[in-house]
Amino acid sequence: MKKVLLLLSISLGLLSQQNADAQIRINANINIGTQPLWGPVGYDYVDYYYMPDIDVYYSVPQRQFIYLDGGKWIFAASLPGRYRGYNLYASPKIVINEPRPYLRADVYRVKYKNWKGPKQIVIRDSDDDRYRNHPGKGHGRGNGNGNGKGKNKG
Repeated sequence: MKKVLLLLSISLGLLSQQNADAQIRINANINIGTQPLWGPVGYDYVDYYYMPDIDVYYSVPQRQFIYLDGGKWIFAASLPGRYRGYNLYASPKIVINEPRPYLRADVYRVKYKNWKGPKQIVIRDSDDDRYRNHPGKGHGRGNGNGNGKGKNKG
C-alpha cells in the first residue's frame, strides 16, 4: 500500500510539473499586447520588425528602434529626425523572430531589398478579436455618438 501511495504521489508531482511548464511556454510565446498599434496583424509573438525601406529594426519587447548612425547601432524610443515624415502605419514591416537580427543586417538588406509584399493591415485598423483589448487601441466600434444618418434617422 505504501508503494502505491508513493507511486501515486510521484505521478501527481510529475503531472503538475508538466502542466506548469506548459503554462510558462504559452505565456512566453504571446506578446500581442506589447506589439505597437502600427504593427501588422496576424502574429501572436514578435521579437523584431524590420523596415527595409529605411533599414531600421524595432524591438517589440524593448520598445526601441534600432538603426545605424555613423557605423554604430543606436537604440532609441523614437526614429531619428531624418525619418520625421515616415509613416509607420503605411510602411512595410518584416517580422523577425531571432535574437539581435541587426547584427546580420547585411543578410536582411539583401533578402528584403525592394520588398513590398502584400498590403499589411495594422493592429490599429484590425477588427480581429485578438486585438480588441490592445492597450492604446480605442474601445468600441464608433457606433453611436456620431452625427451620421443611420437606420431610423431622418
